[in-house]
Amino acid sequence: MRWIRFSQAGALAYGILEGERIVEVAGDPFGGWEKTRTVHALAEVKIEVPVIPPTFYCVGLNYTAHIKEAAAKFGTMPDLPTQPDVGYRSNNALIAHEENVVIPAGATKVQYEGELAVVIGKRAKNLSEAEALSCVLGYSIGNDVSERAWQKSDRTLWRAKNTDTFKPMGPWIETDVDLDALETRVRVNGTETSRFATNSMLFGVEAYISAISRYITLYPGDMIWMGTDGTSPDLRAGDEVEVEISGIGVLRNRFVAAAGKG
Repeated sequence: MRWIRFSQAGALAYGILEGERIVEVAGDPFGGWEKTRTVHALAEVKIEVPVIPPTFYCVGLNYTAHIKEAAAKFGTMPDLPTQPDVGYRSNNALIAHEENVVIPAGATKVQYEGELAVVIGKRAKNLSEAEALSCVLGYSIGNDVSERAWQKSDRTLWRAKNTDTFKPMGPWIETDVDLDALETRVRVNGTETSRFATNSMLFGVEAYISAISRYITLYPGDMIWMGTDGTSPDLRAGDEVEVEISGIGVLRNRFVAAAGKG
């Protein structure tokens, strides 16, 4: 099942995507729902961010190649984590499929990170890894846009990761997913620049859900972005980035200069 959050004529709703049509529901996938008789053509609605999470968790370093390549860029030795480490992102940065990422004035090294986004469907606490997926509603796609110069110079990630529009997500939530079968591909202006097995993580979805729920209660709508592999070219205004995860879909966003920036 594909859950899509959309708007039409200013009205916001959830629906179930069936091919190129959306069956609107009363309610939402987190608190109860039922189908209505209202049907929309996908091409006639605006796709919105699939969920605005109560808490936006993230995984910073979760693929060996990415860690080694990042260390080389920053002139440090690679330091592979020995346990799941959890961070946070800010909701203000979320934008939807086909919305623009705005490169702010002063940004000099903007890069993509194509990521699997895990959407929690029900309250969870103290789950074992064997139980972990029982709380998952489904999966979406995220692009964890980063400004690497700021990431290197600042003491925190407050602007390098959380600048407005730096977190494209979508286009929907897919509930029927085989994690081991997923492949992530990223294209810039139609040319493939990255490809990796999505689930070849140091610590998988189950490990992170178990680790988080040991200390923090997970709630419906929470989400966890699972990190990325490989490296990204520096992006410029006019570039279009597509993040595709097989079986889920394609997230597409154009990068544009901030108003007044050349």
